[in-house]
Amino acid sequence: MASLRIIRTRIRSVRNTQKITKAMKMVAAAKLRRAQDAVLRARPYAQLIDEMLASLARARADADLPPHPLMAVRPPRRVELVLMTSDRGLCGGFNSNIIRRGQRFLVEEGARFERIQFSTVGRRGRDFARKRGIETRKDYIGFFGRLRYAQAREVATDLIQAYETDELDAVYLLYNEFKSAIVQQISLVQLLPLQPRAQASRAPGEKGFITPEHLFEPSRPEVLQALIPRFLAMQIWRALLESEASEHGARMTAMDSATKNASDMIGRLTLDYNRARQAAITKELMEIVSGAEALK
Repeated sequence: MASLRIIRTRIRSVRNTQKITKAMKMVAAAKLRRAQDAVLRARPYAQLIDEMLASLARARADADLPPHPLMAVRPPRRVELVLMTSDRGLCGGFNSNIIRRGQRFLVEEGARFERIQFSTVGRRGRDFARKRGIETRKDYIGFFGRLRYAQAREVATDLIQAYETDELDAVYLLYNEFKSAIVQQISLVQLLPLQPRAQASRAPGEKGFITPEHLFEPSRPEVLQALIPRFLAMQIWRALLESEASEHGARMTAMDSATKNASDMIGRLTLDYNRARQAAITKELMEIVSGAEALK
């Protein structure tokens, strides 16, 4: 059995670690509330701009006009996967799950495409790509913690430029979608070419983009031309918000589990300490009794 000093040192070390994990849980919970509110505010706008784009695209098709260059489908030979991870660890399986899904994308789609490259958002994804020797076009670091819409617009502008210059034939976005503090769902969506969603049926009284005829000023093609970059930036912005909220939820859950595990470990170590202390006292008593008997 370990000596009393070693057990005391371990108890003190685990107790200090427990204070850290408890503090990190509280910080993550506070950040999660703000990030969750930001996600809930962004979702309605993202949904409505999606419906508006779909309406304009249908009107363009009905007028027998050629599709917008960013909607034109061409044989996908060069594909890019935008991998969205966090800048820091200690958030459970948040990063490892998304990285495993990215690896599975490489394995499953490797034979279908001529080349698959990555763009990474977050240090963990960048480090993974460098370690595995995966080709990356661009790495975006330091976004999380100070998210701004300009960052999403920067990523969208880079992707549009690469697609318009025929560097890429398709772009996919892989990120964690926020469901709750303990549930994050991996989401893989196609960014380019744009594929507007089919019009969804709505319940009576439910708000949405009005589908009857509108008067557009300027014309529909000009509105569509201006809307597409904003729509793509909004998709990336929403994914950034979802990923940040998911990261805080995963970190809060992981730190809560670590705090509980530390409590259990302290309890076991305290029991071991008491047993060792009792054994030491019993041994000393036996030595005293044996010495007294020897003197008789």
